[in-house]
Amino acid sequence: MSNLVFDGAKGHDHDHDHAHDHHDAGEMKIYGFWIYLMTDCILFASIFAIYAVLVNNVAGGPSGHDIFELPYVLGETACLLLSSITYGFAMLAMHKGNKSGVLGWLFVTFLFGLGFIGMEVNEFHLLISEGYGPNRSGFLSAFFTLVGTHGLHVTSGLIWMAILMYQVSKNGLTSTNQTRLSMLSLFWHFLDVVWICVFTVVYLMGTI
Repeated sequence: MSNLVFDGAKGHDHDHDHAHDHHDAGEMKIYGFWIYLMTDCILFASIFAIYAVLVNNVAGGPSGHDIFELPYVLGETACLLLSSITYGFAMLAMHKGNKSGVLGWLFVTFLFGLGFIGMEVNEFHLLISEGYGPNRSGFLSAFFTLVGTHGLHVTSGLIWMAILMYQVSKNGLTSTNQTRLSMLSLFWHFLDVVWICVFTVVYLMGTI
């Protein structure tokens, strides 16, 4: 009888240690992802610096005041900021163990992000069709590079989100999926912060 109790306690300790090790591994992955985000900060800071140098190099072409439509960009901004809120609701549902809630809020977040990308692609298409492409001036080259780089990041986040929705629907809210959701949350909110900087520096200051 004592051996059974001992074996049961040993098995419980083993399960606890395994869960603890998995938790530590998840925290290390999130820590490593923070390091990646810091390198992404350096990337965007460099592109912002290039934009600041080239913003007045219009080469006889249009400036931001001539081509930016602030109400349209406010619509883009609203889509991305709302997507950050809905992702927060997805994380709250994850902590409650609500799988359907996580999937529902992720889907709404995906739609907002897709709307943002659609509006951005439309903006680029209109500018290029009017002859204001990235080869028109240094200002437009820097503009397309900065805004386009952010758009590529959002697109990669949407692909990641779609894969995560499939993984959660198939495997549930496993510890691995929770770690992935946490990392995507960091990435998505980071992109929101970068876009606020883009909106302020590029669009808002460009139209004043």
